[in-house]
Amino acid sequence: MHHNATPSGSNGQVAAQAEGRPDGIPEATVARLPIYLRALYGLAERGVSTVASEALAAAAGVNSAKLRKDLSHLGSYGIRGVGYDVDYLVYQVSRTLGLTQDWPVVIVGAGNLGRALANYGGFVSRGFTIAAMLDSDPTIVGSRIARLTVRPVDELEGVVLRHKVSIGVIATPAGSAQAVCDRLVTAGVTSILNFAPLVLSVPEGVDVRKVDLSIELQILAFHAQRRSVARPGRARGARPQAVNGRPGSADQELAAQG
Repeated sequence: MHHNATPSGSNGQVAAQAEGRPDGIPEATVARLPIYLRALYGLAERGVSTVASEALAAAAGVNSAKLRKDLSHLGSYGIRGVGYDVDYLVYQVSRTLGLTQDWPVVIVGAGNLGRALANYGGFVSRGFTIAAMLDSDPTIVGSRIARLTVRPVDELEGVVLRHKVSIGVIATPAGSAQAVCDRLVTAGVTSILNFAPLVLSVPEGVDVRKVDLSIELQILAFHAQRRSVARPGRARGARPQAVNGRPGSADQELAAQG
């Protein structure tokens, strides 16, 4: 068994990046391809037909040398003085990510988060189809959400088989997430997007991506705190630190620092 990968990476991910994928594309490059695709869609929607590597890199938030190296793994090198053909690059990146076909997705958990995910139009426009929504709450089962009728979670295995689902989304409370994960894996699902606030254990050959909004906010708080140090005055809402193990006043804190 192994634990799911988080966006910040793991030892296994580092090894994968060093060794490269079987198709020769490093994992770090794969992680950036959806960002490039989002930037390319934005350019296409504005009627841009060609884009220089510097402009595309700026739109994606990476340096141009890294972008050119990433795209070279796809066999796309651009034309000097012209840049990249936007439509063709969209096709290349989409093909590499496996988005030239529709992927049926099942969402387990029809609470607030599950409802928001089901109503998100970006799935359909990016190559994903919500095949079914499942929940264990009898007061929710049977209700309509985004043109879907919520099915009982007991039907999970049948839904996976019937719709040939290979991607599962877990939007359940933490207490039931591992059991749902186990059922998805047993049913044949090999890719899982986990919104539950815990690390899932899955067998080799199953990929898990964890989305934890609280972790992202904590990282932002860290950077906000670092910036506040460079500015005069205390960060808004900051409390004095304990002095000698006891909650301290501002005067005590200053005395301790002095």
